[in-house]
Formats: sequence, structure tokens, C-alpha cells
Amino acid sequence: MKYRPFFAALGAGAAVMLLLPWMAVHFVKGDAGMAVCFLLFFGVNPLFSLAMGVYAGKGRKKRWSLPLVTAALFVAGAWIMFSPYEPAFLLYAAGYLILGLISMGITCLITGKK
Repeated sequence: MKYRPFFAALGAGAAVMLLLPWMAVHFVKGDAGMAVCFLLFFGVNPLFSLAMGVYAGKGRKKRWSLPLVTAALFVAGAWIMFSPYEPAFLLYAAGYLILGLISMGITCLITGKK
């Protein structure tokens, strides 16, 4: 099945952007929960966005939407778990989208795909 890697990437995106915040909210209490959220927002999510951009850059004709989906999943997860319609999460999503698109572009340049 040729779409299996794409759907695996979507599943990984859902796990990182939806499941990890849910686990942080429900299993980590107090100030430790805030620390875990900071680790997610400033560590895990940007690295995952970079990784998805690299993966998308290796097959950009089929996977160009992965950075967009990653940013959208982040917004959905943040609005569901934390504060609905908080505009600050849109800024984070824009940053993650930019990271994903830049890493996708660099990967395309390095691999020489036209």
C-alpha cells in the first residue's frame, strides 16, 4: 500500500500534537504540568515540525501537506486541552509551520529534487 507511510506520519503527528498534551493535562499535576507543557511547546513540537518537514521534503509531491497538517493538529490539540480560541496558539502554530516549510525546502535543495 503506497499511502501507508503518509498515514503513519499523520498518526505520529496526531500522537505528538494531540496525545502528548492530553497526557500532560491529565497525568501531570501542578507546576510540573506547566514545565511539561513548556517542554512540549519549546522542545518536542519544534523538533517534530522539523522532522515532518524533512520527511515531507523527501517526497514533496505526495507529502507537501504534512507541515500544514502538523500545525493544524497543534492548534486543535491546544484549543481542546488548554484554552479554546486562544490566539497565542496560532502564533505557535505559525512558528511550527515555518519550521516545517523551511526544513522541507532545505531537504528539497539538498536532495536535488526539482
